This record gives sequence, structure tokens and C-alpha cells, in this order.
Amino acid sequence: MRSMLKKLLRPLLFTIGGALVGLIYYYAVGCSTGSCPITSSPTVTVIYMGTIGLLLSGLFGKGCDGKCNM
Repeated sequence: MRSMLKKLLRPLLFTIGGALVGLIYYYAVGCSTGSCPITSSPTVTVIYMGTIGLLLSGLFGKGCDGKCNM
């Protein structure tokens, strides 16, 4: 159980961090006209940036540490 929690901690933190960055980006930059597809709504911006954070969490993983069988 503990190893599974440790395994899911990085993607969870990256997703939450991405969502917070998206919310900050919406309020700091945003789109005043409403014609921007990503930044026109705070919900869409948070979901988009949270997904980017989730994808980045896999990029910064440990890898296989030389034990990969390819």
C-alpha cells in the first residue's frame, strides 16, 4: 500500500501544480475577449494545465536505472 501511494504521489503533485499554474495564468494573462480556446474559461485552463503537469510527471521519472530489457 505504501509503495503504491509513493508511486502515485509524483503524478498527483505535478497535476495539482499544473492546475495551480493554470489558474494563476488565467488570472494573470487570461483572455479578455473570450475568443481564446484555452484561456477563455478558468475551468478549461485548469484542466489543460493539469493535464500538462500529469504528462510532465512521467517525463521526470526515474527511468529504468540500467535494468531495462530492450
